[in-house]
Amino acid sequence: MNKKKLVVLTGAGISAESGLKTFRDSDGLWEGYDINEVATATAWRKNSALVQEFYNMRRKGVKEAQPNAAHYALAELENDFDVHIITQNIDDLHERAGSTKIIHLHGEIFKMRSEKNEELIYPVYDDIKMGDLAEDGAQLRPHIVWFEEAVPMMEDAALITKQADLFLIVGTSLVVYPAAGLVNYAPWHIPKFIVDRKIPYTSSLHNLTAIEKPAGEGMKELKNILLNHR
Repeated sequence: MNKKKLVVLTGAGISAESGLKTFRDSDGLWEGYDINEVATATAWRKNSALVQEFYNMRRKGVKEAQPNAAHYALAELENDFDVHIITQNIDDLHERAGSTKIIHLHGEIFKMRSEKNEELIYPVYDDIKMGDLAEDGAQLRPHIVWFEEAVPMMEDAALITKQADLFLIVGTSLVVYPAAGLVNYAPWHIPKFIVDRKIPYTSSLHNLTAIEKPAGEGMKELKNILLNHR
């Protein structure tokens, strides 16, 4: 039997339950840093050492974090659905929980790339230091899509969303574009679900089931509902 295609958009709310901070928690500060100073292309040009240090700390934090119940619930859904996860998160918690088809819209913390050639990508598990160079001689930087930069995986994500039989949103406020615009690519008639501790404004979504709970708790509830849609 062909499994139905379940496309899932995840955001910071799913990783928050693993102890990873979200920068929207506190006035645009992310663990004490101003987002404009560490998460924009301008910030990299202005003070690349500070940006490098910030992401080195993020990398350590992700290493210490563990997948939570929501990550595992999504991985288990692969038994019944053809699950494709599109995540705004830069951590690898979906992978560690066992999910197999994942698009990272905003990059990956365990990868680095040349600051000049975005195709030159390498794995990294420890710190990137200023003076560490890619094979083209350019400084290595985190493989992260910063504000002010294009989102190269957006096209692939839109294509997969258009093919969805079911569409699920977990732990995202739907305010970071272009990722938030993905909901508009989901076929109008298909069942849609959203799990978040504070449901964002989604009145334009047709055929929507909303579960206003934290990701782990909400996914437990949603899993049973989804099984009726196999």
